[in-house]
Amino acid sequence: MATSPFIHARCSYSPRFSNFINNNNNNNTASQLPQNPLLPSSSSSSSNSGLNFPSGTNSGQRHQGLRAQAMSTTANESSISSKGNSRNHPDHLLVLVHGILASTADWTYAEAELKRRLGKNFLIYVSSSNTYTKTFTGIDGAGKRLADEVLQVVKKTESLKRISFLAHSLGGLFARYAIAVLYSTAGNSQSTSFSKGGMIAGLEPINFITLATPHLGVRGKRQLPFLLGVPILEKLAAPMAPLFVGRTGSQLFLTDGKPNKPPLLLRMASDCEDGKFLSALGVFKCRIAYANVSYDHMVGWRTSSIRREMELSKPPRQSLDGYKHVVDVEYYPPVPSDGPQFPPEAVKAKEAAQKAPDTQKTTEYHEIVEEEMIQGLQQLGWRKVDVSFHSSFWPFFAHNNIHVKNELFHNAGVGVIAHVAESLRQQEASSILVASL
Repeated sequence: MATSPFIHARCSYSPRFSNFINNNNNNNTASQLPQNPLLPSSSSSSSNSGLNFPSGTNSGQRHQGLRAQAMSTTANESSISSKGNSRNHPDHLLVLVHGILASTADWTYAEAELKRRLGKNFLIYVSSSNTYTKTFTGIDGAGKRLADEVLQVVKKTESLKRISFLAHSLGGLFARYAIAVLYSTAGNSQSTSFSKGGMIAGLEPINFITLATPHLGVRGKRQLPFLLGVPILEKLAAPMAPLFVGRTGSQLFLTDGKPNKPPLLLRMASDCEDGKFLSALGVFKCRIAYANVSYDHMVGWRTSSIRREMELSKPPRQSLDGYKHVVDVEYYPPVPSDGPQFPPEAVKAKEAAQKAPDTQKTTEYHEIVEEEMIQGLQQLGWRKVDVSFHSSFWPFFAHNNIHVKNELFHNAGVGVIAHVAESLRQQEASSILVASL
C-alpha cells in the first residue's frame, strides 16, 4: 500500500519539500500513515512594531476535521533523523519551563514521554532556575535567570544546533522574556521582518510552544476564572496580588510601573528598549499556543489563546483522532500592524486604576491594553490548539491536566503531550530535510 504524503508537518511550508516527500512516497511500500493534525503555517510577520488599531480581526483557518492520529516512526523518517545526527549526539535543545509556584517535578511525565517519542536527537532539559517562590520575583527577573541557565546548557553541549521551548502557564511568559535576552541578529540587524536574521543562544530557533499561558495577563472578566467574573472580586484581586505573588502579581494584572510607562506585558508584545521581544519570538519557525477552553481555574481561554472575546466560538466537543481532549487546531496568519501603542487614554486609565480603582476604570484600562497586546502579538502567525477536558473524570484539574503535572491525578492530558510530541517530531524532520536540500 502506498504511503500517504508526509505533508502539513511544517510550520514553514515549502513546495520543494513537499515534492521531495511525494516523490519518495511514490516508491515507498511502508505501511500507510494517517493524515496528521498539524497545519502548515508561516513563521513570519510583516511590519515593525511601534506603540494603532488595525481594522478587522484574524479569521483562523479551521482544521477541526483533520485526522490527528499518533504516528509511529517509519523507516523513512528514521533515515531523515540519522542524517541530522550521524554521531548520535543531541543537536536539538528542548527547554521545558514550569509555571508559578512549581518545580521540575511538574515535567516528570512529559519529560519521559517526550524522550521516548522524540529520540536521541533531542536534549530535553527541564529548567530549575525559577522553582517555587522564585516565580514571585517578576517575569523579567525570572526570564533573565532562565536565559542564563539556557546559556550554561548550550556552553556545556557543543553538539547543539537548534533550540525549542515548551512552557506551561507563567513559564510561557518567562520563556518569552528569556528569548529576548538570548536573541541575536546574526549579522542581519537591518531586517524589517520579525522572522528573519536571528538566533537564540547562538542556535537555530525552531519551536516555541506554550500550554495555558496568560499571554494577555490575568486582568479582566474571566481571565482569572476562579474569581468567577464577579466584579468586586476582580476589583480587589489587582491591588492584593502583589501581596501574595510579589512583582509577578502586579505584572500579570498590568499595574506594574509608573502610570506613564506601558506595563511589562505590553512592552513584551513589541520591540522596545527593554528587548527585541517580538523579533525574538518571530525567528522561531513554529509558534503554538495550547489553551483550555473551560475548567481552567487559573488561566482563561482568551488570554491563553491570544484571542479577542468576539473571536471565541463554541468549541467542538469531540477530540481529534488519537489525541484525546485536543478538540481543535486553528492557524492565525500574521496581521500587519504598526505594533502596540500606549496612547494617552491608556496612561490616564492606568493612573486611575492604580490610584482609585473601580470597575469602570479598570475595565477601560484593561480593554485598551489587551487590544494593544493582541495587535502586537498577532503580527506573527500562531497555531492555536484548543483543549477541552469536559469529559474527563476531573475536568476542574484542567490547568494541571494540560501538561500532566502528576501522572496519577492529571493523566487526562496524555493526549495533549502526544500532540505536542508529534508537532515537535514532524517539525524536526522538516528542518533536517530542508537543510539537506
